Amino acid sequence: MTEGPRICDYGDSTYRLDFWEGQGRDYEDAVERRVLRQALPAGGSRLLEIGAGFGRITNEYRMFDQVVLLDYSLEQLQYARANHGDDGFLYVAADAYRMPFWPRSFDAATMIRVIHHFENLPAVIGQVREVLAEGGAFILEYANKRNLKAMLRHLVGSNSWNPYTLDPIEFVELNFNFHPEFVQREVAKLGFETRRVVPVSWFRLGLLKRALPLRLLTGLDSILQRCGWAISPSVFLELRLPGAPNNRAAPSSADPLDILRCPQSGTLLRSDGYVLFSESGTRWGIRDGVYDFRQPLD
Repeated sequence: MTEGPRICDYGDSTYRLDFWEGQGRDYEDAVERRVLRQALPAGGSRLLEIGAGFGRITNEYRMFDQVVLLDYSLEQLQYARANHGDDGFLYVAADAYRMPFWPRSFDAATMIRVIHHFENLPAVIGQVREVLAEGGAFILEYANKRNLKAMLRHLVGSNSWNPYTLDPIEFVELNFNFHPEFVQREVAKLGFETRRVVPVSWFRLGLLKRALPLRLLTGLDSILQRCGWAISPSVFLELRLPGAPNNRAAPSSADPLDILRCPQSGTLLRSDGYVLFSESGTRWGIRDGVYDFRQPLD
């Protein structure tokens, strides 16, 4: 049996506390939220947040009738559910290479600070392509291999890798930086149209973040975002599928089984409230309100 791509599992890690809360990243959080607000559709039926984690930016999606949070970590989703509740939200623990959704179930999707954990970018973007409806919006953020700091380090010979080659670089296990041309090529192959390229986090330096007010940093970042030069540490792409957007193409339903399907067999599911049963006989768990598609039940 051929093994699939490696999976990054945050599990019960303390990522939220170690990396975000109280860790001096208010600037990064603010600029990312600003880009999202500008790039997202004004509203819609259903949005998929891929790699939602503990739900840091989930409250930015309330213009949608339903938000589906997908992550491989059950523990991160449990924390997100404790904060956001169930009204308008659905929590799914699953492998993003095998999403448990019917085709064309979503009007929009986002992947923010997530794609750098995937070694097979075309495969996971292909999954997004499948579950988006015609004219669907996709907001993708990626860690930029060809950033200004990497280019300067390469100029003086202190980089062990070349920021100008198109191949992704794995600088830490399951942490990849991607060249802008590589990403643009792969999303175009899958039929996405690029509406806007937004370089962000131009001032991601501890010294600057400590010395300058947050409002000034975010304002300066907003000015530089307009240049479109993909040489910042992080780049957002505002993508669309062909076709006329129809925000009611996938009407929300109180029944999660309207969009969920077995990721192994692709068949219908039924539930007894505690377990999901597929037509092929596979059983999946429901844990603390999270639909768990990581491993089938024995």
